Amino acid sequence: MAKRPSDDEVRQRLDRVADALRAVPGRSITQLDAASTPEYSQGKKEGQATLEAIGGRMSELQERLFAHGRTGGTRSVLVVLQGLDTAGKGGIARHVLGLVDPQGVALKGFGRPTPEELEHHFLWRVRNALPPAGRIGLFDRSHYEDVLVPHASGTADAAELDRRFADIEAFERELVANGTTVVKAVLWVSRDEQYNRLHERLERPDKYWKYAPHDVDVRLQRPAYEAAYDDVLARSSYDVAPWHVVPADHKWYARLAVSALLLRALLDLDLGWPEASFDVAAELARLEATR
Repeated sequence: MAKRPSDDEVRQRLDRVADALRAVPGRSITQLDAASTPEYSQGKKEGQATLEAIGGRMSELQERLFAHGRTGGTRSVLVVLQGLDTAGKGGIARHVLGLVDPQGVALKGFGRPTPEELEHHFLWRVRNALPPAGRIGLFDRSHYEDVLVPHASGTADAAELDRRFADIEAFERELVANGTTVVKAVLWVSRDEQYNRLHERLERPDKYWKYAPHDVDVRLQRPAYEAAYDDVLARSSYDVAPWHVVPADHKWYARLAVSALLLRALLDLDLGWPEASFDVAAELARLEATR
């Protein structure tokens, strides 16, 4: 039986993955090879085996995080996912968060703001959806929609975008200062692969529910969205919450890469099991007395 790698060995591998995916200042997202598989070149079969191994580690660490949250701890993890239509964000929610206990997970998807949400600051609905202590939260789209969409559609001027970027940075720095680790990932799918996935949704009745005519409208605006993503990556990838750009043409790789980023975040929490808040020996004696 192969020796299980130590946490230090695992962390070194995960650091290489994170470094390979970290957004590079000045590099356009259009330069990314969306079919590449950085740090995992063995192929789908080996990638799925690695994902299972990561899942085992993640499950234990997530339970520790949950236990700390139940005993007064303040730590949590928030995974922020962005990406074009068909990039695979829903698959991440199923296949990555599905590796851990669902009671320790808080999943939220953000669509168009409701009338009530529009009456508040754009971060109001985001604050209401943050994971509580001890939980892993995942945002399927996020507060970044409030800069990406106005940027691509031209419905917000430069001054308004500046204000929103400043608000987002202050918000994320506050989250980190209060004990939330923020993991941000853009799933990037190529133009050709996006076409193939949309086409499949129109060919298969079991996929119709995933398709909306608006998807083609947004696809026609792809150059504007590419420019918007470049702006987001340039202006909101900072020390406490950097962006990672995940090639997403291969679904197995995107799921593996996000799992690796999440496992790295959990390892970096460095949580042991909470100490007992009671006298263990006394409780054992009391229990024995009930036999």
